[in-house]
Amino acid sequence: MRTLFILPLILALASCQPPESKSTKPEATDAVESAAPAEEPAPAEWDVKSSVVRINSTQQTWNLWQPWEKNAPSRRRALAAIVGPQLVVTTAELVADATYLEFESADGSRFTPARVIATDHEANLALLGPTSEEQGAIFFEGTVPFEIAPPSAIGDSLKVLQLEDNGLPILTEGPLQSVGISPNLLPGQSFLTYRVKASMQSASSSYTLPVLNGRKLAGVLISYNSKDQLCDVISTDILARFINESSQGSYGGFPSLGASVARTEDNSLRQWLKLRDDQGGVYLRSIRKGGAADRAGLLKGDVLLAVDGQPIDRRGYYEHPNYGSVSWGHLIRGEKSSGDTVTLSLLRDGEPLELKAAVIREDEGTRLVPSHLYNRAPNYLVKGGLVFQELSLPLLESFGEDWRSRAPLNLLDTYENPENYQDSMDRVVFLSGAIPTPATVGYERLNNLIVRKVNGREIRDMKSLIQAFDGLEGELHTIEFADENLTIHLDELLATNVDSQLLQRGITRLSRAE
Repeated sequence: MRTLFILPLILALASCQPPESKSTKPEATDAVESAAPAEEPAPAEWDVKSSVVRINSTQQTWNLWQPWEKNAPSRRRALAAIVGPQLVVTTAELVADATYLEFESADGSRFTPARVIATDHEANLALLGPTSEEQGAIFFEGTVPFEIAPPSAIGDSLKVLQLEDNGLPILTEGPLQSVGISPNLLPGQSFLTYRVKASMQSASSSYTLPVLNGRKLAGVLISYNSKDQLCDVISTDILARFINESSQGSYGGFPSLGASVARTEDNSLRQWLKLRDDQGGVYLRSIRKGGAADRAGLLKGDVLLAVDGQPIDRRGYYEHPNYGSVSWGHLIRGEKSSGDTVTLSLLRDGEPLELKAAVIREDEGTRLVPSHLYNRAPNYLVKGGLVFQELSLPLLESFGEDWRSRAPLNLLDTYENPENYQDSMDRVVFLSGAIPTPATVGYERLNNLIVRKVNGREIRDMKSLIQAFDGLEGELHTIEFADENLTIHLDELLATNVDSQLLQRGITRLSRAE
C-alpha cells in the first residue's frame, strides 16, 4: 500500500480505526492441508483434464477506513469446470474486485484473458468466458464441457477434483453426509449446501474445486475443514439454476420473500399467535420495505404456514422429496425464479388467510446497510479533516471476529433493525473519524456518529451530505448527529484551506458519491 500522508496524519487517522480483524473463515485452499491420502487416479479412458481450466485472478479491494485509496493487489488461483462452449463456472468470491482474470489450460501451456458474464455474490457463483471469441475458440479447442449431474442423495459418493502442478488429476471420494441451508458467502443469504466427508491430501493450491457425481458436475467446493475433514459444496440445485439462467444472457438472480422469521416452538408464543397444536408455521418478525412480502400485503406478526401448499413446521422446515427435512427458505430461493408467483398460506390474528406474492430478487442498492462492496468503490467525504462514510456490513465486520459485540451499538442497531431507520434515510451516513487539522481542533476523538442534519438539511445518503455542505449560506457549517443530540460546527474557510493541503499531501479526491 502506498503512503498518502505525512506521518502525523497517518498516525492520527489510524487511531480512529477499529482493531484489525483476524479472519478464520476457511477457504478452499485449506482443502490441501490434510496428509491423509484418500485419492484415486482418474480412469485412463476418461480425460477429466479436458473439462477443467485454471483461473488466475488479480484482485484489489478498497481500503475500508481510508476509502480514497486501494489496498495492495492480491492473487488467487482456482480450478474450475467447463460447463458449455467457452463457458466456465466458478465462485463470485474469486472474481470479486478483480482487475485481471485469466484462463490457464490444465497442462499450463495455454492462456487467454477472461471476463465475467454473470455473477451472484449471494449464491457465490460466477460464469466466465474469454474476452475474445476468436482467442477463446483456440484456447477451448478439444475441451469437453461437463454435464450437470442430477441432484445427489444423502449417502451418494461424490468426488472432489484436484490437479497437481504437473497436471495429474486427483479425485478424492467421500459420502454426501448432510444437506442444509447455509450462507455461501454473505451472512443472511443462505442456500442449499452439500456437506461431504472427505479426507483430502496436499495438491496444487486452488481457491475452489469442482465436485463430481460420477463423471458429471455436482457442485463447487467453497470451503474445507481439515480438522473434521468436511467439505461445504454449493449444491447441484443452486449450481444448475445459476448456469441455466446466466448462460441465456439475462440473469435475474435468486429471489427472496423479503421477510425475517422466528420459530414457533415456544408454547406462550403459540398461544399468543392463536396457533393450534396441529399447526406449524413461522412467525414473521419483520417485513423488508419494498420486498415481495411487503408488496403482497404480508404484515409483521403474521404466521407463514405453507408455501404453495407445502406445510412448514414449527422449526421452519418442510419435507423435501429428495433431501428430507430442509429449511423453508429453499422453497423460495432454490425452487423459484425471480418474477414467479407463490401462494402463501397465513394465519393473521388467528384467522386463516391466503395471499399470492411475486417473488423478486432484492436489489442490493436499496438496502439501508449494504451487505457487500464488491466491484464498487465506497462513498465518502473528507471535509476539513472530518471523514464521513456510508455504513456497510464489511465496515462492521472490520471491528473483529466478534464484531457483533465490539462494533458501536448505534451502528449495529441500524444493521439489525433497518425498519426503524428506513423512513428517515436511504443510507447510514456517519462520521468515521477525524484527521487532526486546524479545522478539527477539539473534534479529534469524535467517531462512529450517525449524521442527522447538515446546515439544517436532512441527510439521507452521501450525495445529500455533499450537497448540504455545498449549499452553505454563512461562515460556519452546522453538523447535527443522531447520537446524544450532539451538534458541532466547522469553519468553511478553514476547512477549504485544509482540504487543499490534504490534496497536496496525497489524497487523490475528497469525495465520492456513486
